Amino acid sequence: MGDFSCPDWFERLQTGRPPLRDDLPIDEEEARLAVQAFERLRLPDVPGQPLLRDVAGEWATDFVRVIFGLVVMDEDRTVIVDRLARKFFQLVPKKNSKTTNGAAIMMTALLRNRRPSAEFLLVGPTQATAERAYEQAEGMIKADAWLKKRFHARDHIKTIVDVNTGAKLRIRSFDNKVMTGAKPVGVLVDEIHELGKMPQARKVMTQIEGGILANPEGFVIVITTQSDEPPAGIFKEELKLARMVREGEFADSETLPMLYEFPVAMQQDKRRPWADPANWHLVTPNLGRSITIERLLPKFREAEQAGIESLSVWASQHLNVEIGIAINADAWAGAKYWIDAADTSLTLEALIERSEVVVVGVDGGGLDDLLGLAVVGRCKVTKDWLVWNKAWAHTDVLDQRKEIVSKLKDFEAAGDLVICETPTQDVEEVADVIERIRDAGKLAEGAGVGLDPFGVSAIVDELAGRGIETSQNGGPIVSIPQGVKISGAIWGMERKLKDGTLWHAGQDLMIWCVGNAKVEQVGSAVKITKQAAGKAKIDPLAATFNAFDLMSRHPSAPIRVDNDAWIASYA
Repeated sequence: MGDFSCPDWFERLQTGRPPLRDDLPIDEEEARLAVQAFERLRLPDVPGQPLLRDVAGEWATDFVRVIFGLVVMDEDRTVIVDRLARKFFQLVPKKNSKTTNGAAIMMTALLRNRRPSAEFLLVGPTQATAERAYEQAEGMIKADAWLKKRFHARDHIKTIVDVNTGAKLRIRSFDNKVMTGAKPVGVLVDEIHELGKMPQARKVMTQIEGGILANPEGFVIVITTQSDEPPAGIFKEELKLARMVREGEFADSETLPMLYEFPVAMQQDKRRPWADPANWHLVTPNLGRSITIERLLPKFREAEQAGIESLSVWASQHLNVEIGIAINADAWAGAKYWIDAADTSLTLEALIERSEVVVVGVDGGGLDDLLGLAVVGRCKVTKDWLVWNKAWAHTDVLDQRKEIVSKLKDFEAAGDLVICETPTQDVEEVADVIERIRDAGKLAEGAGVGLDPFGVSAIVDELAGRGIETSQNGGPIVSIPQGVKISGAIWGMERKLKDGTLWHAGQDLMIWCVGNAKVEQVGSAVKITKQAAGKAKIDPLAATFNAFDLMSRHPSAPIRVDNDAWIASYA
């Protein structure tokens, strides 16, 4: 383990240097020999089949240097006794020879391997990706007479065998069985952003990382582009760790990051500096070789013309711009202001303490939906509105909406979503929150709890059992009309987000929901419906509109009676 931080990474990109610190403890002899082996390989699918020495950029050989040079050798320099880094995470846009370089790195690993019968794995997210990697590795062998004698390619099982040592490079697509019976010395995982969409990916990656522990020279390499939707699952975890290491927030790590991306502030800048072709060279390390600005421009202009959704997807793949809110042509207008309105100190406890009055919105769905809760308080000092959210899901959602399971698991890990273990857990815990606000003396009395009229009878019954009644019985529970009748709350929240008088807790759950929100124009009104959002979910956002409607009625702060003072007044 070591210090692999690189706090000046963006300055390095601006001056054409790799985002790696200069003082890494590299074994220069091992690094040199690995780079030599890498550069002797040929590009198999390019006219003339040039050597990588002549066409690979310095950034590519820098990555090879750290992979094979961060090692500790024995005194005779014949055996690797330890690794200073065991995982290498490279984020690089498409069209930067990512798959070709990955295949060349694993061929280099075979060439530099000292362990008899060692096993290496190159894992792609799909069969097509794995086959492309195999074709590149096999092509490198066929392009060199010496390599054809050294290695035997077994096409039917996508395996390359070193006839000298018996070592093997297996190239596989990602699934639960990829590690069955394998104890690899080294593994390269291609396009891990695609694995973020697979619920089982974390388990398999844990198996991969555990499988290399038996070998002191064991390593895992991740090479990927940015995701074409908000990062999720294993990709989100790995990217977060890599960024933390880069920024110096994770000391003594075994992970070395090499990330070609713009700073977060530059990605979120409303002026979109990342869309200026003059800045593209910063995150396109293979520029002038496998890709040029001129070749990027036509598709960029097409995406820009198609709208912000197409542009966001294009930018995620070709410039590594992270999609935080997937804005599109039908997006809710408040989405563009959502991230800037985050206040991560806003826990439920903090909201209750800071508010003079609090209202609650609930949006309930079926068993394959989420139950959304929104708590909105009016700050007793600034009068700004404060928002906190939570959601609940039954296991039916996990079974029926497998495409979003990874995201839901992320939200569960963050504490913003609960996967219910019992049929009534969601109803009971929603009631717990409302009861807690009431007992704190902050719940608005006239209209303090706003519910979607459909599918909420269980919540009404649970609250009634706790002395919180509907408005017909003198309580704070009211029904909030939906559809076009909620237009006022939709427009009102847009305005308060823009003018900086509404703050939310910055939860990833809500970033996702806001990004899923699609607006439908109905005459002069608008509506945001679950049907329009499709497989994605917006329930916590719908609950927020319900609560916003109540706070828009300007509720007075609850009058708190001091019983001791009242009794003393008659003494």
